[in-house]
Amino acid sequence: MIRKLLRDPLAHFLVAGAAIWGALALTGDPVDPASRTIELSRERQAGIAFGFERMMGRPPTDAEMDAAIERWVREEVLYREALRLGLEDGDAVVRRRLATKMDELAGAEAEVVQPSDAALEQWLVAHAGEYQRGGAVSFEQIYFASEDAARAASGTESPKGEAISLPRSVERKSREEVAQVFGQQFADALWQSTAGPEWQGPIRSGYGWHLIRFQQREEGHTPPLAEIRERVEADWRSATIAERRRRAYALLREAYTIDVE
Repeated sequence: MIRKLLRDPLAHFLVAGAAIWGALALTGDPVDPASRTIELSRERQAGIAFGFERMMGRPPTDAEMDAAIERWVREEVLYREALRLGLEDGDAVVRRRLATKMDELAGAEAEVVQPSDAALEQWLVAHAGEYQRGGAVSFEQIYFASEDAARAASGTESPKGEAISLPRSVERKSREEVAQVFGQQFADALWQSTAGPEWQGPIRSGYGWHLIRFQQREEGHTPPLAEIRERVEADWRSATIAERRRRAYALLREAYTIDVE
């Protein structure tokens, strides 16, 4: 297990993050509430100035910088005294914030990395259906309140569904139009299904479960990366961050034994 972790780049990133926080503790930074010395390094001052500039859209004046430093010192003093008194214990807000910071640590690298065109092309091919333009489907649907009922009916030639105020037949609708009626999850699953005369499913909608049968399908087209690069990159980044956070938690979770009484 240890060798596996040592080969995992994500584990390296988490260890590096832990080392940084550990180093801060050793040097008397905010993570050490016992220290009565507050050191304001040039790096920290640069960070304060950068935060001001990012918020205000310009560098701070000398007076504004002095005021920003004083605010930081005040916050630091109160923060350390709160830690000294143990006020963070049992505080759900603090607990959630620290958990969020760990999540952010795991996804931080993916926030700033610039993916190559090759990586985005690969993503686009794997998720082509999500970016398709044009195309339409005509289909029949039969509704069931539960997945078990839908699965039980899926093997029959003439399945009998349950009553619901949804159209039994849908004529030549785009993906967006289908999503407006049945929900995005249903539309995505429908577009990923293979056209054919047999009943398929069940697939889920915002109402329940459905068996579907295609009557006609007109294929759309996926635009080239150059036309939709911004959207593809945003989707790639979000998915990459989510995956890194999932993997980071899985790695950390393996180190714990949970005893629920």
